[in-house]
Amino acid sequence: MKYPDYIQDLIQYFSKWPSVGPKTAERYVFYLLQQAPHKITELADSLRRLPQETLYCQECRSLSKNQVCEICQDKNRDHQILCVVENIQDLHLIEKTGQFKGYYFVLGKLLNTIESIGPEQLPIKELHLAIKKRKANELLVALDFSLEGESTAMYLKKTFPDLKISRLARGLPSGSDLEYADELTLSNALKYKNDI
Repeated sequence: MKYPDYIQDLIQYFSKWPSVGPKTAERYVFYLLQQAPHKITELADSLRRLPQETLYCQECRSLSKNQVCEICQDKNRDHQILCVVENIQDLHLIEKTGQFKGYYFVLGKLLNTIESIGPEQLPIKELHLAIKKRKANELLVALDFSLEGESTAMYLKKTFPDLKISRLARGLPSGSDLEYADELTLSNALKYKNDI
């Protein structure tokens, strides 16, 4: 038996979301069907407002309530170091640690030959402006240790040869077993070892 078209359309829509397959999408739709009509209306209103009310910081490209976000307005941060992240979620993860005291810049995407994302799609011009405005002398490249992240990090190093380029330390995650570590992870763990 096939679901009515409006249910099938919603299942297909949800299944296009990251990490959501058809079964999970189906569960989402049937969860919504069990909710009170006013709850679904509230959700629809929130989704409708999303594109209208979303504002990005003109300096770091993160979400903001104003033209310039709170982090970029904070004059007590270290202006000499700029942390380059792929997305807004990564920025917030790093900020939650309380360990980084500089400013940020959100790339929004990484170099990816499969998805035809080349250097011309990266916001390099905006990054140049951010570096110039802050008078930064170091870029902390906080990108994934994937092929795309590594390619983008190398591209940034070539693009900004006069700046110190640093990366987050890499190695074995806490609580992991050595027997399950791949050679590259184990190699990096040895290379970036810490004193006890």
